[in-house]
Amino acid sequence: MKPALLTLALVAAGSVQAQGVTIYGLLDQAVEHLTNVGAGGDRLTRMPGLTGTFPSRLGFRGSEDLGGGLKAVFTLEQGLGVDSGTLNQGGRAFGRQAFVGLSGPWGSVTAGRQYSMLYWSQLDADILGPGAFGSGSLDSYLPNARVDNAIAYRGTFGAWSVGAMGSVGRDAVNAGPSPSGTNCAGENPADTQACREWSALLKVDGAQWGLALAVDEIRGGAGAFAGLTGSAMKDRRSTAAGWFKLDALKLGAGLIARRNDASAATPRSKLWYVGASCALTPAFSVDAELFKLDFKDSDNQATLAALRATYGLSKRTALYATAGRIANDGTLALSVSNAAAGGGPAAGASQTGLAAGLRHSF
Repeated sequence: MKPALLTLALVAAGSVQAQGVTIYGLLDQAVEHLTNVGAGGDRLTRMPGLTGTFPSRLGFRGSEDLGGGLKAVFTLEQGLGVDSGTLNQGGRAFGRQAFVGLSGPWGSVTAGRQYSMLYWSQLDADILGPGAFGSGSLDSYLPNARVDNAIAYRGTFGAWSVGAMGSVGRDAVNAGPSPSGTNCAGENPADTQACREWSALLKVDGAQWGLALAVDEIRGGAGAFAGLTGSAMKDRRSTAAGWFKLDALKLGAGLIARRNDASAATPRSKLWYVGASCALTPAFSVDAELFKLDFKDSDNQATLAALRATYGLSKRTALYATAGRIANDGTLALSVSNAAAGGGPAAGASQTGLAAGLRHSF
């Protein structure tokens, strides 16, 4: 976003504070050290721009009461690379979220760029979430499960939540190949199936536990990245995830089964994870998680273990340190870190990562 546009947005948001507009954000910056990078087994120290414990962002959200329990709602949220002051998500002005909709006792209907239902299914169970060493290191789509040109419904009825989303053009930005832009704009009258996406969610939450089931399917299109170059090709993820909490201890686990037509040799894979989070004191917490990615009928697999400690200086500011190690087998060369592009080891090699950083929310 150009400085003048950002200034205008800030002024506009401030001028309508009385109408229910909130400005919010999070700044998270780490310094990271990786071992065994590339064929030479080099070491790399860097300040990554995508994530530390959470991706940095600036957002605007608001609502207007229309009467009778009906509200107009909107969210605009941009991703920030604090290391260099750039915009993430392929340089989009509001690449994290940009939608408008209506909400009521029956739920909400929203239109624009927004999260897939796969994102909501993992939110409570994946302990490390979008952290530098986590599930995004094994499947880069997971922390980037956002969809352009989407209409979504979400509703909560007691303990039960349901959701569905459909898109006629899942990604209109060429920023890759990377999860931030996969060059599949869709909305093509000559190929109405190109670049479509749909997802569905069923979730139940009790006082101490929760369970979520979700399906997410994307279609390819001419010129799309990641090998999905035809609209008949699909990439589907089906998941079951759950969590349990007892006092200061939280446990989470999940399984994501994937069928990817773009991978002719190894179309089927499974990613499972199990993790725990414990608040040792009101200010100090420890998180740990184990991940395993396995491709069917192949030697390709990877195992990732990660540990993170966080100390809260206040309700809004925290220091953290995290460590992770990944072991690749077969031809896989996945990096332990998804905090920045590059930095992967040689095929079949292992890698260790260490990072420390500061997070502030407002």
